[in-house]
Amino acid sequence: MARYVGPKNKIARREGIDLGLKTVGTKAHANLLKRLNVPPGQHGPKGRKKQSEFGLQLREKQKVKAMYGILERQFRRIFEMARKARGNTGDKFLELLERRLDNVMYRLGFAPTRASARQIVSHGHVMVDGKRINIPSYIVSSDSVIMLRQKALEIPVVKKQLEDKTCKPPAWLERQGPGGKVLRLPVREDVVDDINMQLIIEHYSR
Repeated sequence: MARYVGPKNKIARREGIDLGLKTVGTKAHANLLKRLNVPPGQHGPKGRKKQSEFGLQLREKQKVKAMYGILERQFRRIFEMARKARGNTGDKFLELLERRLDNVMYRLGFAPTRASARQIVSHGHVMVDGKRINIPSYIVSSDSVIMLRQKALEIPVVKKQLEDKTCKPPAWLERQGPGGKVLRLPVREDVVDDINMQLIIEHYSR
């Protein structure tokens, strides 16, 4: 599966916000926070130019793609699913992004970043409703039960996450030891990230 393997700090600096691509508390994350207001490239220190309406839409799309670690083809496919579904397209789009298994693992606090969660899922360390799932884009359902397999509990990063008692999953998820449950489908209010779905919808509707 194709994925971005370039410098993550560069992406966050381009958008001017912390996209959750680096583990909180690490030196790399601290360095990112210090330079968030400095755009990447040799002309970065000169500041940011005023963007057109198209530019704003494009940057919002790129920001959310980077945040969830999804490339264009898959991102567009999720948008089309949301567009064909009943209800508000933006809310449905965000719901589908949140229901991805790699994101659920991240939201439950089993991984420090979505990229780390994606790796754990890809290596077959996760069970959903008793079945081994190794597809990060798998969409969980309401009442789905997610469990880490025994081998996953030996992974240092997972051990550290499980020891962190301060982790508080969003209201639509419940965490119990090395497992969790989808209590209900997520709604817009459950996502605290700064995301403007309307700009993305307008971009794809051009």
